[in-house]
Amino acid sequence: MKKILGIAAQLLLCLIFCLAGLRSASAQNLVIQHARVIVGNGNVIDDGSIVIRDGRIASVSAGNAGARGAQTIDARGFSAVPGFIDAHRHIFPRGDAEKWLKTDAAASMQQFLDAGYTTLLSGAGPVPGILELKQMIDSGKMKGPRIIASEAIPLRNITPDEARAQVRKYAGMGIRFIGEEALSDKPTPGELEILRAMVDESKKISGVWVMVHAVTPEAMMDSVSAGAPLLVHTPHFGWVTQAQAQQVAAAHVLELSTIGFGVPVFGVFANDNKPRFRDGAPWPSGVINDEGLGQSAGYKAVNARTVWDAGVIYGYGTDTNYEPKAGLSHELRSLNLMFSPQDLIKLMGPNTAAFIQMSDQLGTLEPGKLADIVLVAGNPLDGYWNLLNTRVVIKGGVIVSDQRKNPAPAKDN
Repeated sequence: MKKILGIAAQLLLCLIFCLAGLRSASAQNLVIQHARVIVGNGNVIDDGSIVIRDGRIASVSAGNAGARGAQTIDARGFSAVPGFIDAHRHIFPRGDAEKWLKTDAAASMQQFLDAGYTTLLSGAGPVPGILELKQMIDSGKMKGPRIIASEAIPLRNITPDEARAQVRKYAGMGIRFIGEEALSDKPTPGELEILRAMVDESKKISGVWVMVHAVTPEAMMDSVSAGAPLLVHTPHFGWVTQAQAQQVAAAHVLELSTIGFGVPVFGVFANDNKPRFRDGAPWPSGVINDEGLGQSAGYKAVNARTVWDAGVIYGYGTDTNYEPKAGLSHELRSLNLMFSPQDLIKLMGPNTAAFIQMSDQLGTLEPGKLADIVLVAGNPLDGYWNLLNTRVVIKGGVIVSDQRKNPAPAKDN
C-alpha cells in the first residue's frame, strides 16, 4: 500500500510540475516600461509601466515599475493600447474550408496578430471550420487571435419552433453569438416573428446573444422592438433620426461600426487607383443594397455619429475578408471622418469589448484584465494612422508578434 501511495505521490508531483511548465510556456511574466499608456478609460500615462503576471495585468502605474523574475520591454517612443478586437470579421475565405485550415490558416492568423488583433468574432460560419480553428488556437497548435464563433439562422422558410431548436443546437456546440440574422430592408411580419422567437429562446440560455444585420433604419428599429441586443451594422440605406438613435440607446442595444462598407477601397485588389467595393467589384455599382451612386458611404458615416451622440455603445467591426492590416486601415480611415482619436480609442476598446460581452476581461489596460496589449510607434491620440504602426503584440501575457527592427533583448529583473 505504501509503495502504491508513493507512486501516486510521484505522479501527482510530476503532474504539478508539468502544469507549471505549461503555464510558464503559455503566459510570461513581463514588465513594459517607459510606454505612453493609453488605458482606454480616458486616462493616459505619459511615461508608465505595465506589470504582467500569469497572463493578466497586475499593475499599471506612472514611472519605472519592476517585478522579480519578469522580462522587461523598453517601450520608449511607443504607446500601449488595448489589443484590437474585430467584432465582425469574415475569417474564412470562400471555397474549401478544410484545405484553407491546412495550408493557409496559420499565415492568415499571424497576419491578424501582426496587425494588432488579439480577438476576432467571426461573421458566421462555416461552423465546423471556425470551431476547429478556435480549438487549434486554444490548444496551442496554432498561434492566432482569440476566436469567438457565431452562426446565423435563416429568417425565412423556417418555423419559430425550428428557429428555437437551432438556437439550442448552436448553444450546445458552444456558439454564444447567433447571427448575423439578416432582416430585409422592410422586414416582413414572418421574419419578425422568427426573430422574436430566437431572441426569446436565447434569453433562456445563459451567455447567448442574437446579432442582427439591419441595413435600413426601419429594419434597425424593428430589430430593437423584437428585443435583439446586438446590431452588427450601422444602417447604410437611409438616414437614422435622432429620435431613432435615442430609442436604440434607451433599449441598451449595442451596435458596430462597419462604416467602411460603402467607402471605396484602393490598393487592396489592384494597384490601378480605381475605386472598388470590399469584394473587389467596381465601386459604386458593386455596393450591395445601395442606391447606385455610393450614397451608403455617406449614410453610414453620418448615422454612426448620430447613434454615438445619442449614447449608443458603438463598437468596432470591419465586415471584411481581405488582408487584416488593409482592413484595419480602411475602417479607421472611414471612422476618422466622424470620430476623434479619443473617440476611436473608446470605440475600439471598451465599447467593442462590451459588444462581445467581455468588458470584464478586455478593452482597457487595467489590473485584473487579460494582458492583451499592442505597442505602437507614435501616439494614436495624434491620429489614427499611428494605430497602424504596430511593433509588439501581447495576447494573454504572451508576445505573439514582435516587429521591432532591432529589438533589445528582454532583461530579467
